Amino acid sequence: MAVSKDDILEAIANMSVMDVVELIEAMEEKFGVTAAAAVAAAPAAGGDAGGAGAEEQTEFDVVLTGFGDKKVGVIKAVRGITGLGLKEAKDAVEGTPSVLKEGVSKEEAEEAKKTLEEAGASVEIK
Repeated sequence: MAVSKDDILEAIANMSVMDVVELIEAMEEKFGVTAAAAVAAAPAAGGDAGGAGAEEQTEFDVVLTGFGDKKVGVIKAVRGITGLGLKEAKDAVEGTPSVLKEGVSKEEAEEAKKTLEEAGASVEIK
């Protein structure tokens, strides 16, 4: 049974941003290629996997937990913070909870949180 390109694209369009990142990483590993331009946030993903116990946290993740009743404003804020296209930003907002930034400094995480909350979103910093 062959899967058409349209079926694959449709399946990818329905995935969350983090699922797409994981898919790209799996494809890179399986086929021995890199998609560096398409995976701007992926290198930071492995950074906090081990996590040091007693050390002070230096890298933070910005997680969108809700968009309230101002969805359009939140999508605009997500686009401004992440540089995502309109469809990707919309998918990230609708797929809450979703990680918007990974492995960023505390200052950058706080700034992103403030921007998103001003737009009407619910945000956590982990």
